[in-house]
Amino acid sequence: MPSESILREKKRIVEELTERLRSQAGVFVDYKGITVNEDTEMRVKMREANVEYSVIKNRLMKFAIKNVGFEDLDSILVGTTSLATGNEDPIAPARIIKEYADKLPNYFEIKAGFLDGRLLNIDEVNAIASIPALPVLQAQLLGTMLAPITSLAIVLKEIAEKGAMPLDADVELQKEEIAPATEAPENEAIETLVEGTPVEGTPVEGTPVEKTPIEETPAEETPVE
Repeated sequence: MPSESILREKKRIVEELTERLRSQAGVFVDYKGITVNEDTEMRVKMREANVEYSVIKNRLMKFAIKNVGFEDLDSILVGTTSLATGNEDPIAPARIIKEYADKLPNYFEIKAGFLDGRLLNIDEVNAIASIPALPVLQAQLLGTMLAPITSLAIVLKEIAEKGAMPLDADVELQKEEIAPATEAPENEAIETLVEGTPVEGTPVEGTPVEKTPIEETPAEETPVE
């Protein structure tokens, strides 16, 4: 019969496993034949992503899954079992586990997973693993939110640049716009003069101007006294 200290230790492990199963996400793995170097490399990546990874005894895990209502997992608790769980980035456990399952297909196999209290099969775990990491998603979301603001800033910049056009250039543009309207009357006047049609009040060169004779008014004689 196990001693009281051993029973207390097993109870503590079951409680810890129960809390981990209540975390946001996790993946169950069947590992066998993985080398020490490969295991060390994987654990480093897990720590960097704040993912907890450990090898679990199936007997103790059965008590934990019962505590959280995951009894359907009982069938996968055979052979070797390890558990990767994460709270900060729910995608991280599936993403890292899938990376090594693809790299070591003969030694590393996904059994099942869970996300926010829902059990996931292997296909669902693989699908979730394809989602970009949380920082990438945040950057994409921020880019989507800033896109309209960026477009508005570009438009405002173009308007400001056009509004700041030099005065000389603006005057030249105005002259170009006005010129066609003012040239037409002048050309018509010149053509009229050339054709010999006098313009009222304007003498035409080569045409004699009729002089109005001035009548001579005799000077009134002043009588001499």
